[in-house]
Amino acid sequence: MNPSSTAPPFPELVSYLEGLPEPHILFDRSYRIVAANAAYRQQFGTGTPVVGRTCYAVSHHIDVPCDEAGESCPLARSRHSGRRERVLHLHHTPQGEAYVNIELVPLRNAAGEMAWFIEKMEPLRVAQGVPAADGLIGRSAPFQAMLELVARVGPSEASVLLLGESGTGKELVARAVHEASARADRALVVVDCASLPETLFESELFGHERGAFTGAHAARAGLVEAASGGTLFLDEVGDIPLTMQVKLLRLLESGTFRRVGSTELRRADLRLVSATHRDLHAMVAEGRFREDLFHRLGTFPIPLPALRERRGDIPLLATSLLARLAPRRTPQLGEAALARLCAYDFPGNVRELRNVLERAVLLSDGARIEVAQIEQALALGARRRAAPPASAEAAAPAAEPATANPLRAAERAALRAALARHQGSRQALAKELGISPRTLYRKLRELDAAER
Repeated sequence: MNPSSTAPPFPELVSYLEGLPEPHILFDRSYRIVAANAAYRQQFGTGTPVVGRTCYAVSHHIDVPCDEAGESCPLARSRHSGRRERVLHLHHTPQGEAYVNIELVPLRNAAGEMAWFIEKMEPLRVAQGVPAADGLIGRSAPFQAMLELVARVGPSEASVLLLGESGTGKELVARAVHEASARADRALVVVDCASLPETLFESELFGHERGAFTGAHAARAGLVEAASGGTLFLDEVGDIPLTMQVKLLRLLESGTFRRVGSTELRRADLRLVSATHRDLHAMVAEGRFREDLFHRLGTFPIPLPALRERRGDIPLLATSLLARLAPRRTPQLGEAALARLCAYDFPGNVRELRNVLERAVLLSDGARIEVAQIEQALALGARRRAAPPASAEAAAPAAEPATANPLRAAERAALRAALARHQGSRQALAKELGISPRTLYRKLRELDAAER
């Protein structure tokens, strides 16, 4: 341990902490670190001594305790509860900001008062608070609330049910649960329940014997056997046929199953994670989903926030997605372009954000994506309205001809939106759109001619 001006209590304890592989610190009621083991110094030290400094100054680079800076402070929670506490924090490290699981244990003096605290820190490598090549990315409060649930349930064997809209990243969260478990070095097997026809569902899941049905020329193991020892992820579990739900329930309750065409009882050691965008409560009430299976799947439900609920993560996500979509160019988003993305609701969530950015990359030629390309990308992905009734067509303004170039139509729609929004000069608008004033005037003449 590092030397300290304040002598730490229990030299034997300090010596014990020094040999632990996980980062540990010992600090007092004033948040001042009195001992830090080698793992902590290596993981969180930045070239300056940590002993004698406050834990929040080292880990968060702030001047006040976490609970005074809008975060959950394990020390404050421990003082209130009188017991050990666990929280998830975003810590500064020499490699950048990283999510860390914190477990705090209070130590009492002879008078029974909490005088010292031990903190154990375990980096959560399945998520990032900075742009990254893969994995979960975010730092908003809803994202961190979801991530804390992942960190809580990951090391257990509990069944997890992921609930959220399409495009919120349910498979990524399932992978995070798997990688936070003791099964991380074994397989994560993904089953897309929505894509499996009812006639093939049982054989795909449980396997079949030779001759079990027409075309079964050889015995084949199913996805349950492939996942044994690891994690089985049932995506869109609400689409599982009723006839299969009872067999899945038997697997979950007894750990046993039979291949199609076999009487032999087989065992599978697996952890189940499932996901759906459907309202399973309503499906149970309507008799379309077994209540016993619902309760068995939903031991630990995790709600996934929609992208519109975590708008503060859009800049991080956009930067990461652009680096993946155009690794050679890595275009940057203009300020107005980023503001437009942050203002959009993204009904398709992160999947739609990726599509919009990919279209914007294809629509731009330079190293910078401006708001005009974002407007075009949004317009190209907009849902087409149904044709109005014949009686209403005469009163409606003329639309783009059916034979018009769809890219040209999207460009004109983006230009109309920019004109409606912009309050300054045409020169300022041209600069905002990333084109010359001459090009802007030409496009305005074309727009005027098209709408006559």
